[in-house]
Amino acid sequence: MEKILIAYSTTDQHTLKISSYIKENIEDNDSVEIKPISEVDSLDNYNKIIVGASIRYGKHNKEVYEFIKNFQSTLEEKKSAFFSVNIVARKPEKNRPDTNPYLIKFLNEIDWKPKNLAVFAGMLNYQKYSFFNRQMIRFIMWMTKGPTDPLTVIDYTNWDEVKKFSKLINDL
Repeated sequence: MEKILIAYSTTDQHTLKISSYIKENIEDNDSVEIKPISEVDSLDNYNKIIVGASIRYGKHNKEVYEFIKNFQSTLEEKKSAFFSVNIVARKPEKNRPDTNPYLIKFLNEIDWKPKNLAVFAGMLNYQKYSFFNRQMIRFIMWMTKGPTDPLTVIDYTNWDEVKKFSKLINDL
């Protein structure tokens, strides 16, 4: 039985929600562990490693870069995948790994070449954000012609695409 790790970095818990959904859709999901990137100290016990990370203000958290740097050789040796979660992926022309500007930039900044890639639109929930973040995100959404009503709660995630990614993990 292959052991699978889903290591994630999240800002507002949506990447954890996506990670959990991926686990549910992996065939032998009893062999899947989900951990925050900050709690992973070894990859030795896993055959497959999936890394998921959210974007805030155009960047993945620095802990994602540190994780990849620390485990670079193991990630290259083992079966691995990466998914990015960001609101810009709500736009059809930016919801694929080859068209999402944040994922493209990220991949150019790291040496790791995951065997599978995905990008998923995240969730917009102004009520969860601090005052500062709410105002900044509303401004960004205004500039990109997105919703700015402070009561807005929209899950942009295409769960069918997440399920397809899970199937790719089965075949990895």
